[in-house]
Amino acid sequence: MHENQVEIGQADVERLVREQFPEWAREPIVRLRTSATTCHIFRIGPRLAARFPMQLADPGDLRSLLEAERTALAEFAASSTVPSPTTVAIGQPGCGYPMPWTVQTWIDGDVATPSSAQGSGLLAQDLAELLLQLRAAETRGRRFSGGGRGGDLSVHDEWVEYCLTRSEAMLPVGQVRAAWKTLRATPRASPDVMAHKDLTPANLLVADGRLAGVLDAGGFGPADPALDLVVGWHVLDRGPRELLRSRLGVDDDEWRRGAAWALQQAVGLVWYYEESNPSMSELGRSTLGRILTAPDLTW
Repeated sequence: MHENQVEIGQADVERLVREQFPEWAREPIVRLRTSATTCHIFRIGPRLAARFPMQLADPGDLRSLLEAERTALAEFAASSTVPSPTTVAIGQPGCGYPMPWTVQTWIDGDVATPSSAQGSGLLAQDLAELLLQLRAAETRGRRFSGGGRGGDLSVHDEWVEYCLTRSEAMLPVGQVRAAWKTLRATPRASPDVMAHKDLTPANLLVADGRLAGVLDAGGFGPADPALDLVVGWHVLDRGPRELLRSRLGVDDDEWRRGAAWALQQAVGLVWYYEESNPSMSELGRSTLGRILTAPDLTW
């Protein structure tokens, strides 16, 4: 999926676990075939999962990021309404794998898809309760860090235009460009709140149409309150999405910014993962489809 992608095999993972964490040496290790785009994931017995970053990075820098992720995961777990993984250990490079890696707790549930619970009002209610709880968490004086999504929408103009140029044969580029031009200009007056920052279907676990868990909360931190609203465009159809908005009490400006953040994320998925990860590419298409056909958005 990535030009600088690093691979790791089953035998190497077994050896790394055996040598660095002998307390888990007898646990069965199984590689998980997922749509993950950042880590190779291996399950260790019934309660743990090992995560090996895919993209080559400086080991020292990555170690610092994984330590920060450990702190963010613990903070998210303390605020979340549903279970979420926490970091149990950080492994060292070895067996040909050149970077540190992590072991996290395992959370049961089925990974959501853009359509698996799109009509579920119960899921919409659960997501609203989650977001209300996250928004109530203390920022402790912190502000958006300035990296990635969550700050000023206009910072992403160049990226969106690049993605549109790459998507000429894949998307109704004129409509998407018009939508972005209008939505990204929506004003904001509200302060940062605590946000997951990546509420995509792959990071949601569901069971019987309800939210059962949330994954990949290592970026938990302050951001535009509209950022986590992307989940409504990624996983819910019109009726449940309107229920989500009503439960949150979101005004027009915040709702439109949420759509803008979802568009910014989705437009990059379609072309980048078209061949390497078709399910992620399809997520981008379905999210853009919901935005472009939403009766409560105009441009």
